[in-house]
Amino acid sequence: MRRRMVAGNWKMNGQLQQVKQLINELNQLDWPSSVDVMVAPPSIYIPLVSSLVNQTIKVGAQNAYPKDTGAFTGELSAPMLKDFNCSYVLIGHSERRHYFHESENFVADKFHHVKDHAMIPVLCVGETLEQREKGQTQEIIARQLAVVAEKNKNCFRNGVIAYEPVWAIGTGKTASTAQAQEVHAFIRTLLKDKFGADVSDNITIQYGGSVKADNAKELFSAPDIDGALVGGAALQSRSFVDIVKAMA
Repeated sequence: MRRRMVAGNWKMNGQLQQVKQLINELNQLDWPSSVDVMVAPPSIYIPLVSSLVNQTIKVGAQNAYPKDTGAFTGELSAPMLKDFNCSYVLIGHSERRHYFHESENFVADKFHHVKDHAMIPVLCVGETLEQREKGQTQEIIARQLAVVAEKNKNCFRNGVIAYEPVWAIGTGKTASTAQAQEVHAFIRTLLKDKFGADVSDNITIQYGGSVKADNAKELFSAPDIDGALVGGAALQSRSFVDIVKAMA
């Protein structure tokens, strides 16, 4: 049975005292046992966060380079992240794809690098507003999934997919529950057709795109939405736990 999960992507936010305060607040909150909770801080704070969080909260990374070692200035590998108890890595976030021009093949390489080191990749997929208005949403997402699967047809076992419409990230706009559910159902059906019901029935598919405490409950009422990849609201402990409780 697929797990429900809420992940907090802090992006490039927070400084030392803010991080300490946020983790202290998160540690004191009552987390539902039926929902997996993960936070992905900026990489420089991963060791600190890993040392401070209680066992209820998992630690993830926002990025990883698809090589174990080498002359890749400024990058981090999965083995390095594992040294600090990272169990998840965000892969293919729209900001990585668009601001840093990460190609589909590069995203796929990262996905498999993370899996090769027994970590869980959170693969982000989604369309731009222009692509949605042209009716290309399913085509775009199918391609993003296909490029990853080309390298290993069993790759979506023990993975997470996050549907994040690019037009709803950090804009305050949120896909309606019906819009989000339609895409989540499409992803699950596509995985079933390509890889079988065992994969589609057990994979966690999150929604990401201006998720807040006041819209989480309605989003989570949809049958194929298994959680959320939360941005700004994850930086406020009370908002974040309210989202998790809405999932529970």
